[in-house]
Amino acid sequence: MSANFGERLREIRKRRGLSQRELSQNSGVSLSLIRKLEQGEREDTRLETARQLASALRVPTTRLVAEHAEEPADDATVNRWVPVHAALAAPVQLDGLAEAPTFEGVRDAVRAAVPLFSHDRFVELGSALPSLLRDAEALTEIDPRGRPLRARLLELTGWLMTQTRQFDAAEMALDRALDDATDRIQGASTVNTQCWLLLRRGKLADARELASRWADDVEPRMSRATPAELCTWGWLLLHLSAAAVRDNRPGEAEDALRLANSAAVALGRECTPEGGFLRTFGPVTVALKRTENAMVAGQPDKVLTLAARIPMNSLKPMSNNRNRHLLDVANAYTQQRQYAEAVDVFKQIRAGSPQWLPNQRYARDILAGIVGKRRTLTPEMRELADLVNLPV
Repeated sequence: MSANFGERLREIRKRRGLSQRELSQNSGVSLSLIRKLEQGEREDTRLETARQLASALRVPTTRLVAEHAEEPADDATVNRWVPVHAALAAPVQLDGLAEAPTFEGVRDAVRAAVPLFSHDRFVELGSALPSLLRDAEALTEIDPRGRPLRARLLELTGWLMTQTRQFDAAEMALDRALDDATDRIQGASTVNTQCWLLLRRGKLADARELASRWADDVEPRMSRATPAELCTWGWLLLHLSAAAVRDNRPGEAEDALRLANSAAVALGRECTPEGGFLRTFGPVTVALKRTENAMVAGQPDKVLTLAARIPMNSLKPMSNNRNRHLLDVANAYTQQRQYAEAVDVFKQIRAGSPQWLPNQRYARDILAGIVGKRRTLTPEMRELADLVNLPV
């Protein structure tokens, strides 16, 4: 958060003719926090709080915050992935290879690795990914068929690095993946992951611009669109909506969501085109993102109403959609002071994706809210707090 946040907050508040107390009442943000921000005693706050203040002041969130990145991975996490970072940055070296990689071998290895990505098998990926990246690099030097394989692997690696909050490594992998893309759909798929990275880095304006530009470029003719085209276009619109709602542009967010829903209706079902789980899209995906937008907008009651209509048994226990949605549900329960229900949701996530949960700052924030409101903690609450590394 920029150190000028408090100055901008005070300036806009005065232009609106509001006192600090009135801004507190209109935004739901405590008066003491507003005072500390404006006086420079606090130089940062959560993006959710900034959005609440911006909404009360009727300005885009980006008028208050230039950038508000999620907390990067800690040193222990980064150290676990050093071999992957090294493989991403290392120059290609064909000399000294005991055996040159083959197209068939690398293709089969990438296919075998996809379930490790989709099921958050971080330990196994930490072991397998460095050599696979090196083989894909070497193959592309000797066989042009290796280029789309390398693009796909780099996209998955960028997604993984984003998932684990290693943002610089993610940017490197995704930039290279986009450069390697051999067709428009592959490129747009990589851009979708880049949009997610920008959102996690708090670069809302950049995410909106990138998603909007590519959505315009790849918009298909609905009468003859392929499933791959509809999925790719739909995801770009969902990322546009996600950036817009966080930037306090609810009309733009709803317009993008409505267009994404038209793509989902044209598909008629959840569809995973060739290219894997990152491209899965359909009516349920749109419903999940509509619920996420409601949570960002501070409407926990709407979140729980929408969530009750979503057939969760149709979704696999993976982080890309389902688990993020479940965190929104847990957050809504927490804000409604239904702490037991929130803990039950966390248990559901832990059962399906135990390696995913510790990497989620959002999960830590929600559990901090639960712990802070309870006089005593149940054993399950303590276990979950330890799992997400909640400070004591």
